[in-house]
Amino acid sequence: MSRLKQLKLGAFMRPVSIHTGAWRYPGALPDANFNFPALKRFIQKLEQGKFDAFFMADHLAVLNMPINALKRSHTVTSFEPFTLLSALASVTEHIGLVATASTTYDQPYHIARRFASLDHISGGRAGWNIVTTANPDAALNFGLEEEIEHDERYRRAREFYDVVTGLWDSFAEDAFIRDVEAGIYFDPAKLHVLNHKGKYLSVRGPLNIARPVQGWPVIVQAGASEAGRQLAAETAEAVFAPAGNLEAGKALFADIKGRARAIGRDPDRPLPEIPSNNAGQSSRERIIALAQRENLTIRQLAQRIGSYGGLAFIGTPQSIADEMEQWLIEEGSDGFNIMFPFLPEGLNDFVDKVVPELQRRGIFRHDYEGKTLRENLGLTRPVNRFFQATTASVS
Repeated sequence: MSRLKQLKLGAFMRPVSIHTGAWRYPGALPDANFNFPALKRFIQKLEQGKFDAFFMADHLAVLNMPINALKRSHTVTSFEPFTLLSALASVTEHIGLVATASTTYDQPYHIARRFASLDHISGGRAGWNIVTTANPDAALNFGLEEEIEHDERYRRAREFYDVVTGLWDSFAEDAFIRDVEAGIYFDPAKLHVLNHKGKYLSVRGPLNIARPVQGWPVIVQAGASEAGRQLAAETAEAVFAPAGNLEAGKALFADIKGRARAIGRDPDRPLPEIPSNNAGQSSRERIIALAQRENLTIRQLAQRIGSYGGLAFIGTPQSIADEMEQWLIEEGSDGFNIMFPFLPEGLNDFVDKVVPELQRRGIFRHDYEGKTLRENLGLTRPVNRFFQATTASVS
């Protein structure tokens, strides 16, 4: 009998629920965003449930919402992703650590260095969620009067990806020989200077850190606009793809994988996010489509979507597993990025009740397959574009 397709599960943590009022739920911790002991318990519970990854969104500005709404929202404050995930790496062993980092308001050298460090600290569990940042207030925080045009952000992002991955390949795998007797720490022949000069970026390199454990941290992308889909097809290894129903999910699944095939890539393993909030155009289009389809007023739309307009599974563990299995079998997705409406109860319910049901059906792991995020997602380790693996030799 052939092995059943296996779901991949991520947890969308911001670092906790995206729902603006989750901090007021009975039994919730109002300070969970800034409560490290609580966050440690959350990620350890996810690891107990064999989740692939802990995914942390990020914002480079306080959310631009009316102050009367903002004052009621716990999304106004959260930890900086790399600081938190580095700390969480020390209290976990298997779960992936995926951080959002912007290609619009940061520099490739910073991003390459931070993710390489996180990958080494975690033993190969880092992932980079590439975003282009759609927030006019973020532009103001970085010396710009207005945000960069949508498609222009994606063109910069494409070049940014090339630079970051090139920097990760600065050293050959066997560059660091550390020969105490000879006094040779590394082989200079195994060092590559990038010398990138492009339309948007000029970066000399090399990166001052050894090649990441995974070769490259896993590349994740969440945009679903035309430009976002193309970026995902060209670069991403996992895609958080927003879809409000199965038919939309199947269409998006086929579109992105078809684009990847067209440029010579094997299909990626999309992990549809529930929901995506990092691609301004696609989120807007989805919400507008919902309002038009059901003829909703502004108030009704707000009541329907709460903090998001994405897919929701509501019911018993069995019925939720039924829906997830259907999406997997019918190729609406390869898995899900779960957003818990409240914590810790919502997280505990999923791990204690839904995960065992998925395992019983044979569509979710009982244990981790490997030690790195790539191994657990079934992704190959990228070859260093500048060096073939050889035995180091220094004269």
